[in-house]
Amino acid sequence: MISENQPSQKSIFKNPLVYSSLLILVVAAYVGWILLSRHQENRAYEQRAEQAQAQKQRESDQAAIEQLGGSDLAIQMLYATPRIGRGETAQICYGVANAKTVTLEPQSSKVWPSHNLCVDVKPLKTTTYTLVATAADGKSVSQQVTIEVH
Repeated sequence: MISENQPSQKSIFKNPLVYSSLLILVVAAYVGWILLSRHQENRAYEQRAEQAQAQKQRESDQAAIEQLGGSDLAIQMLYATPRIGRGETAQICYGVANAKTVTLEPQSSKVWPSHNLCVDVKPLKTTTYTLVATAADGKSVSQQVTIEVH
């Protein structure tokens, strides 16, 4: 009779809610671990990609600097319309590297250091133009180009 008055105590291990909760906890921990590890892998991949892109950019920049004259003063290009008729306009195009100042003689319009610049000229007779590029240290280089007028 005593046993009838006392509520029967079930073992915690016989409760299905415990097993369901434990299973959900294990699955949640597993999914969380997968997400965390994938996030870390993605970050590592992105860092490697950024480093590779930065290296590629440095190499590209270095190649451009070398192609554009490196650290030396240089006239990289100078060309002009070779022949024009009297009264026509011609173009003189030039590119310089590491120049502080640039002059084009005889020329009345303003010129400046540039890797690629064209200026219009209107010579009255066959004229030889001289481009002079001067570096900050005073060193200068020059080249000439001739435009024939017919």
